[in-house]
Amino acid sequence: MATVGIVGLGLLGHAIASRLLAGGHQVVGYDVLPDKVGAVVARGGKSAASPAEVARASEMVCTVLPSLATVEEAILGRGGVLEGSRPGQVVVQMSTISPALTERLAREAETRGRGFLDCPISGTSAQVARGDGIVIVGGDRAVYERWRPVLETILPRAVYVGRAGHAMVVKLAANLLVALHSAAAAEALTLVKKAGLDPALVLDVLTTSAAASRMLEVRGPLIVKGDFPPQMKLDLFMKDLHLIQDAARSAGAALPLTDVAERLYATVQQAGHGGEDLAVVVKVIETLNGQ
Repeated sequence: MATVGIVGLGLLGHAIASRLLAGGHQVVGYDVLPDKVGAVVARGGKSAASPAEVARASEMVCTVLPSLATVEEAILGRGGVLEGSRPGQVVVQMSTISPALTERLAREAETRGRGFLDCPISGTSAQVARGDGIVIVGGDRAVYERWRPVLETILPRAVYVGRAGHAMVVKLAANLLVALHSAAAAEALTLVKKAGLDPALVLDVLTTSAAASRMLEVRGPLIVKGDFPPQMKLDLFMKDLHLIQDAARSAGAALPLTDVAERLYATVQQAGHGGEDLAVVVKVIETLNGQ
């Protein structure tokens, strides 16, 4: 059993901590919000006063933070993970950030003799809490094999895809599909409602048809109910859409469907729904349909 540090105990960080604790590992956590740390301590974890202190108390340190700036500060900044780390320790970066920042963090860690794994998770916090999702892994393969059992405690599938930065590209591709599939589900259910059918009945049909998708299963019920508790806040997801577009420009890839989806999500965000789940995109589609 390992002692795992977690910097960032929001919805996803808490779910990761819970999985590790349930698997018999020790967890040391830090968050800028004390109540987030308290929730993990209540489940048997321990608290730390800074990312550096998390590193000093742990063998593996995971960052699960909302933005590129917070990740960079937590790892490289004063009182950060690398400051408190020691040779041979591994930093596991699980936030959705840019491939370029991921590569820079890996270089900084490896220059100091620390291991680094690029490990974004595909799955909502609710999915992760029940063991449903995948850890996408990039970095040195030997470091991955060393820590694979711990990663597989978080989620049963921890799949190695290549060097640091490559896992983040895969995560952005996954989130591209999340964006498109969620918007498509909203459009399809708006169509059947507009045609006078029962959306709940049609959703049951669609989820067992050739049109089935994970986002239809996850976000279809939210769209039908018109209630959008955040599994993934739209404000956070807009950051991911911007990262997808940046990665596409770097790769020279045209993303015409993503361009349209980004405008739809931006419109509903500007209407004041940024704190709700991204399934709230249905509201802009309903507005276009006079609903």
